[in-house]
Amino acid sequence: MATAISANKAELLAIANSVASEKMIDKGIVIEAIEEAIQRAARARYGAENDIRAKLDPQTGDLRLWRVVEVVEQVEDYFKQVDLAQGQKLQKDAKIGDFIVDPLPAVDLGRIDAQSAKQVIFQKVREADRERQFEEFKDRGGEIITGVVKSVEFGHIVVNLGRAEGVIRRDQQIPRELMRVGDRVRAIILSVRRENRGPQIFLSRAHPDFMKKLFAQEVPEIYDGIIEIKAAARDPGSRAKIGVISYDGSIDPVGACVGMKGSRVQAVVQEMQGEKIDIIPWSEDTATFVVNALQPATVQRVVIDEDDGRIEVVVPDDQLSLAIGRRGQNVRLASQLTGKQIDIMTEADASEKRQREFVERSTMFQEELDVDETLAQLLVAEGFGELEEVAYVPLEELAGIEGFDEELAEELQSRAGEALERREEAARTERRELGVEDALAEIPHLTEAMLVVLGKAGIKTLDDLADLATDELIAKKRSDNRRGPPRSERAEDKGGVLGEYGLSEEQGNEIIMAARAHWFDDEPEAAPAEAEASAEPQTGEAADADPAQ
Repeated sequence: MATAISANKAELLAIANSVASEKMIDKGIVIEAIEEAIQRAARARYGAENDIRAKLDPQTGDLRLWRVVEVVEQVEDYFKQVDLAQGQKLQKDAKIGDFIVDPLPAVDLGRIDAQSAKQVIFQKVREADRERQFEEFKDRGGEIITGVVKSVEFGHIVVNLGRAEGVIRRDQQIPRELMRVGDRVRAIILSVRRENRGPQIFLSRAHPDFMKKLFAQEVPEIYDGIIEIKAAARDPGSRAKIGVISYDGSIDPVGACVGMKGSRVQAVVQEMQGEKIDIIPWSEDTATFVVNALQPATVQRVVIDEDDGRIEVVVPDDQLSLAIGRRGQNVRLASQLTGKQIDIMTEADASEKRQREFVERSTMFQEELDVDETLAQLLVAEGFGELEEVAYVPLEELAGIEGFDEELAEELQSRAGEALERREEAARTERRELGVEDALAEIPHLTEAMLVVLGKAGIKTLDDLADLATDELIAKKRSDNRRGPPRSERAEDKGGVLGEYGLSEEQGNEIIMAARAHWFDDEPEAAPAEAEASAEPQTGEAADADPAQ
């Protein structure tokens, strides 16, 4: 047996060194795997119930095998315990509670044992290799990496990255790009996840950050931080837009990204399979940036609605199709680039909209304030659009309108206040007819008009309102120019029940918490005290005493 062990020393160390080198993992991990494999084989030979340990010297290759037993007064497990007499036979100074090492002769692995040991070693090494891959790539998100296409499975591309594999899912590929096994490919590392089957490295060629990183490789000024890509938007394989800014007044950011005779931008375009790239100067001024983002179309006017996060852009009639782009591509990319919803209209459309709004507001003032058409139109022309504006604007501002005086201004504000009260009363009546309880009217920030909207949505009690999340109550309706189903069919575009009223997140939280306040009443805490009081017999003066005392 000793000869067999001696003959295998060099072989065991050679295996450990070879596997550690090939898989690029710590040799100690491979040694541990071999030790565990030998332990399993020894337990199969001497009995699985035994606590058998193995130790392989990483320098000499010497293998030690032993069994661990505990010295106890009363033996319950004959495989792992011995009494004091037996213990002292193994170790003279043994006493109760000691753990004794009982040396065992080395085992000569048979074919089955060797196969089992091989599986254990492979499993351990595989786990160590997976952990090494995860540690190597976990912090490399956002980095461009080059690999070789290993296979294409169900439209997903598996890429050999050398010491690991990554996958480019179908939705992260450039459309119509043909990849074959053996092709070299560059992609950005989107994320690295630890999963049961090993670390999953997800790559992308369609993400806007891939284009940003390519420009950083081609444009030294971007790499050095002199020029920054502030925003990027892509329609992969077709068209892209980037907004750039220079922190050095002597360097043109657009020209630097384009390069001499377009050499820099062309290198990026070729990598992205001919995707056209619009490079535009970034601006802190939203209107200016939107005008730049809609290039090559010419813009006449930009109107920004800060409350709704929308931008209305007016273009000449002959520029409409250019501003929108084929299948809405230009305005969609501009919207992604600016982070704003952009509505494109011609001057004729804008004029028609202004006229319609002018007539609607004038008619409203005529009816609500009981004034003639000329006075109503004058209010609208001065920028008044709502009764609240007339009722609560400083008196001197209203009186300062040409043809107005203080007496007329006071009368208009009085009538506007009365009109608002009539609206409030009408809304209150409708709210009660809908069955919305009065307790909701006591909650801050909620008007009668809002309560009517809640009632129509089936929210009629404090509990109904308390069950809502803040977003479900106040989220604004979202819509964009992306290709896909109509806006009305998108669940995420519906917004909150009161989304049209522009409530802030803080106000929404206050409303929800006020509706939930009754959940935290101390009635349950008072119940035991009341029960205890009722259980005690009271006579004479004690029975007549004030319970609060």
